[in-house]
Parts: sequence; C-alpha cells; structure tokens
Amino acid sequence: MNMSDKPLVSVLTPVYNGDSFLAECIESVLTQTYDTFEYIIVNNCSTDRTYDIALTYAQRDPRIKVHNNDKFLAVIDNHNLAFSLISADAKYCKVVSGDDFIFPDCLRQMVECAENNASVGIVGSYQLSGSYIKWQGYKYPQAVYSGPDICRHMFLLQQEFIRGEGILGFGSPSSLLYRASLIRDAGGQFYPNSSPHADISACFKCLQNCDFGFVYQVLSYERTHEATQTAASKKINRYLSATLNDLIQYGPLYLTEKELDAQVKEYLGTYYELLATNYLVGRRDEGFWKYHKSRLEELGHPFSRGMLLKGAATKLVAEATSPGRAIKKLWSRVVKNSNGSTRRG
Repeated sequence: MNMSDKPLVSVLTPVYNGDSFLAECIESVLTQTYDTFEYIIVNNCSTDRTYDIALTYAQRDPRIKVHNNDKFLAVIDNHNLAFSLISADAKYCKVVSGDDFIFPDCLRQMVECAENNASVGIVGSYQLSGSYIKWQGYKYPQAVYSGPDICRHMFLLQQEFIRGEGILGFGSPSSLLYRASLIRDAGGQFYPNSSPHADISACFKCLQNCDFGFVYQVLSYERTHEATQTAASKKINRYLSATLNDLIQYGPLYLTEKELDAQVKEYLGTYYELLATNYLVGRRDEGFWKYHKSRLEELGHPFSRGMLLKGAATKLVAEATSPGRAIKKLWSRVVKNSNGSTRRG
C-alpha cells in the first residue's frame, strides 16, 4: 500500500452509558499508527457521562464527530444509524465498540490487507477477549478466503472448542474491517435483522459477492462483563435462534438443497438438546421458554414438546453412560458458545 495516498477509514463507536470505558476506547483510536480516519461517536441517549467524554475529545481532535441521538434506539438500529453517517469519501469502515479498544497497528494492518487484495470485502483478525485469543480457526499463512467457500465452511463444519471457547467465526464488530461500499449498498440496513448477532448475518449476506481477508495478529481487545450484549445473549442463549435464522435465510446461498435440509435437521436436534439441558438442570424461568418458543415460531419451526423430550432422553442416556459429564459438557456449551455479537450501544 502506498502510504502517501492512504484511503479514508470511518471509525464508528455506537455507545450507550459507556463512561467507564469510553475514554480508553477513544484513546486507542487516536493512537493508531494509521492516521487517515474520521471518528464518529454515536451517543444513544446515555444517562451517564458518555456524551461529555465524547465532546471533550471532539474539542481536542477535529477528526472526531459526535452524534447525539434525539431518541433511544435499539442496539442494532443504533449501529445502522452509525453506518449511515460514514463519509462519502470513506473507503473502509471500522467499528470499535465502546467497551473495547484496538491496538495501535490495527487500522494499518487491516487496511493493508484489503488494499493488497481488491476482492476482499471484509477483513478479520485475532482478538483478545479477556485473557483468551478468539478466531483461531484460520490457517496461517492464507490471507484471503473465498467468500462463498468460507460461508459454506461456517455452515457445514462443527464448532471447535479450546478450553470451552469456540474458535470458528467471522469475528465481532471490533475485530472486523468492512469495505465501505458494502455498507452503502445495504441502503441503511447493513446489519440486516434485529438480532444482537446481526453482525454475523451481515457477513453471510455480503460474502456471497466478495472475499474474506484475515490478519494473523491480535488487533483488538474485547472486554467481557455482564453489561455486554454477548453476556445477555448467553443468559438466554439467543445465539441458538440467531444461528438457525442465518442457516434458514442465508444457507440457500451457499448450500445445496440436500445439504441445507440436513443442516437444518441437525441443528434443530442440537437446539433441542441444548433446550433439554436447560430443562434438566432447572435453571430457566418462564421468560426463557417464552423467548425460544416465539423465536422457533417466527422461524417456521414451532416448538415441539416431542423434540424436547427426545433431546432430554438423549442427554439422560449420555448421562447414564458417563455420569456427571454429559450434562456438564453440554451446559458448558450453553453458557460459553457465542460466535461474536454487537456490544452495548
């Protein structure tokens, strides 16, 4: 990449009540080795000092713009609003969630990957999540993956785990860089649904027409605490229905009809085994069951008590042959498995 003619990057931080971590997030953007960027902070009617912190930094650096929402928006709506604010001159877009931060060479390395590979529409990277490095499922030194091939890979291969954490996935918003043309082509709905995991859906939607790049460096830090959307998703296992939704909506783009039918059937079986585990351990309230029943109905697969009982029977048989291990193992998947999601904001 010719560093004397660097493309503009729009960096976005949609945020709600993020005063605990926002200054660190902003500082991480301002200390980038790549300096050709605009930085748009979208304050979603915060009731803490978020807006004041953002304004203070905007007064110091003209690259920072602060948008203050007139009314509170749902998380995905606020992200889509942020995407709509990027400059017409921007070639790339980088989300940095208000809870997270990026390491100094993040923008430079991700832009370089995209600039060196014109077919790449989305660039991923390793991400430090607490003390764990996420998105380890890529094979060094391959830097570019066919978009359709990587999407087939995500649908057809079972998740792999290291110490209970999944290693397959596109990434989370803070670990990805998007080509701005993809955002403009989406017409205001870059994140295409209301799921907290709509960032994953956006990857499936976009990669039918472009490739996926990957940088084998830890370029972002994901903060893990109970206020994030990831934590909220784990509490009621929202990723279950989000994954099924992506399979139903985007699977036809990448799978044969036979493959799709088999994957839906297999995933529904897994879905009910996980629901059965929740039933057997007795940790879920009425709201949990109401959520999953309504989501299954929306997705065209109404809740089946028979499938729940079948899932429970499968777990009980496994428990009988390996006492204490089967349910414990599946429960660890229930609470830990999450393939990226939007953060607070």
